[in-house]
Amino acid sequence: MTRGRPRSAADEESFDHWSRLHGGLDPRGSVWVRGWVRLTHAGARPLARWGVHPDAVTLAAVVLTAAVPLLAGLGALWPLVAVVPMVVAAVLDGVDGALAARTGTDSAWGRVLDGLADRCADLLLLLTLVVLGAPWWLVAVVAVATLLLEQARALGQAAGMVGPGAVTVWERPSRVIVVAFTAAACAAAWAARSVGVDVLPAVDGAVLATTGTVVGLALALVGLAHVVRAVRRALPRGGAGGDTFPGRPGNTPL
Repeated sequence: MTRGRPRSAADEESFDHWSRLHGGLDPRGSVWVRGWVRLTHAGARPLARWGVHPDAVTLAAVVLTAAVPLLAGLGALWPLVAVVPMVVAAVLDGVDGALAARTGTDSAWGRVLDGLADRCADLLLLLTLVVLGAPWWLVAVVAVATLLLEQARALGQAAGMVGPGAVTVWERPSRVIVVAFTAAACAAAWAARSVGVDVLPAVDGAVLATTGTVVGLALALVGLAHVVRAVRRALPRGGAGGDTFPGRPGNTPL
């Protein structure tokens, strides 16, 4: 007996496409991933009818994310408002790939542009934590760990690893969730004080932003270690001279 919504032929095609892009991982095994794939492909359908190019969706997501630190910097309840473009941009980040699959416009350049857009969005989200009051140096450490995670994954794929290597606790959805909850908490703290509720006087927006950043740092470090381990295990060992990269002239170590 099939649980939940029956799978259509369009669903199955969407799941298969997502699986191909993620190293054979099957989204059918997770209700959350399955729902995410359905959501992004549902969003892609009208855009495909309107003739929207996937690259335009990718760039629109970056523009929306750029509005997040600007809105959060206005203070008061604006950090809560900033969550809206943050979530919409996160959805568009998945819609562009679904749109490319649906319209047959998937390309190597599109994948490069998508990766660049993701890194810009990551940095803009982390900038939001600085705007909310977190120490810039602490946020910078999170940024370095995040970029190292993605760099390790990219180098592993260039060296022959298939797929993402590992799905860690610090993927794009986690980054959005941490910043969104931090922004919402800062807005809630302001709203409580504005009506005279001050349960924890020492906890203000800066403390909440710092706490959110510490959580992000912990997740980033765990995710980095997870990816490095997965890349190490996925790649073949080299000879006496060390590990080698397939495709390099003479297959010589770097």
